Amino acid sequence: MQNRKPNILLIVTDHQLHYRHGWNDAGDQSDEPGRKSSGPIRPHFDSLAREGMLFNRAYAVTPLCGPARRSLLTGLYPHHHRNFHNQSESPFVEDTYLDLLAARGYRNYYYGKWHAGPGTAFDHHCEGFSLPGYGNPYITDEYSAYLKRKELPRAVHRVDHLFWHGDTGNMFPDLFEGADHYLCQSSWCGETALGATVTPKETHECFFLADLACRQLDAIADQKSDQPFHLRVDFWGPHQPYFPTDEYLDLYDPEAIPEYGSFRDDLADKPEIYRNMNHPIADSTGKLIIPSIYTWHQWQIMLAKAFAQTTMVDDAASKIISKLDDLGFRENTIVIWTSDHGDALASHGGQFDKGSFMTEEIIRIPLAVRYPGFVKSGAETAALVNTIDIAPTLLDCAGVEIPQSFDGKSFLPVLAGENQRIRDEMLLETYGQGYRDAKCARTLITDRYKYTYNEDDIDELYDLLEDPYELHNLAEKTTVRNRKNSMKSSLQQLMNHFGDPDMAIS
Repeated sequence: MQNRKPNILLIVTDHQLHYRHGWNDAGDQSDEPGRKSSGPIRPHFDSLAREGMLFNRAYAVTPLCGPARRSLLTGLYPHHHRNFHNQSESPFVEDTYLDLLAARGYRNYYYGKWHAGPGTAFDHHCEGFSLPGYGNPYITDEYSAYLKRKELPRAVHRVDHLFWHGDTGNMFPDLFEGADHYLCQSSWCGETALGATVTPKETHECFFLADLACRQLDAIADQKSDQPFHLRVDFWGPHQPYFPTDEYLDLYDPEAIPEYGSFRDDLADKPEIYRNMNHPIADSTGKLIIPSIYTWHQWQIMLAKAFAQTTMVDDAASKIISKLDDLGFRENTIVIWTSDHGDALASHGGQFDKGSFMTEEIIRIPLAVRYPGFVKSGAETAALVNTIDIAPTLLDCAGVEIPQSFDGKSFLPVLAGENQRIRDEMLLETYGQGYRDAKCARTLITDRYKYTYNEDDIDELYDLLEDPYELHNLAEKTTVRNRKNSMKSSLQQLMNHFGDPDMAIS
């Protein structure tokens, strides 16, 4: 590493549609005039990856926002930090990497979504913009001041399609299909809706956050201080509501989006948890309707909006990196860009949002790291890493001792090109969503296979090389009995190693 402590820029998106086996990313591969992309494009993330290292096997430690974000802060599995669900408010008894950086001379700035347990980033030696819980930036004084400064109107959205979650109507009384002047003005902004932002793109929360972060970088540059800084920006998107502007919608032709590989999955060999969904794609008992109530053409229209939102957030995040580089911070700043978890949209029979199952669509996350002079440009790795590894890696880069209590490992040796991996197999876990009769599960990931032990239900075993869409559950196949037993034993050993007290494998 360089003698001077590096600055750190951490960009975290939310609910990123990332796992793209079968998506033809024509938009990235062709310069043909007028050609539309048939898959989610993210040119700026891909550019960052080309300037540094792309992690092709990065995973969310758990398929749910709140516990995953707590793990990112603490380097701990959910079974240790005990913040199991999005609604959990388990008190912080452990140090976060933010606290540890501050203790070693870093100045921390945090902008955006928190949703990692009680309090806000301000409770962990941070300055910036942080709201308790899930939050809604659109109803804050900071957003109003931003609009005034930029001479912008308040964000207005058109609602084309709506999914319902229980009492959504009470939470969002003005939300209905066909609304053409919808304002995100509830206590949180996670509406299960698809449509478009009809005001300028700069009115969207992602550009608001990017502007706050860029202004902070300007202020840091003006200070001309040698104090290292850590700047973290957590976007609310591309989590729904999918409200991109026409600029990004125009990049996609819905009819060009190929049918997703697991769209017609009948879930015949899947545990019951795959079937727990909400209206309108579920019946009156809360069970997913198979086959999907929507045709692939209808899903194409919805996917185009989700893809466009991904591209819009990608564009907003690029403003921060460009500002960082323009101000001369590039050479001594490590940039990490990732997400809390993925998105199950249109997968496995036609899902919306996510469940507490452990499919690749939900638990695979983007991860790219740039650090000039240390990380070789254009590098790629298949190293198995997950959320709990980010905090120890940040501390390692900053020269801060990693607490022995951390469950995660630093992947700095992988970044340096010294090691190809930090582990041979990896434990992931879920405690369900906290509703819909969700059960606990534990997953073992290897280079090729994935085994999941589901509480009170059938096991799952997939050959990810031969079956990337996880259509064929091998768990009950006699031909792979030895492999299943071996992975089951390895899973139990990892659970014992990490002191998992909440689940016994029988």
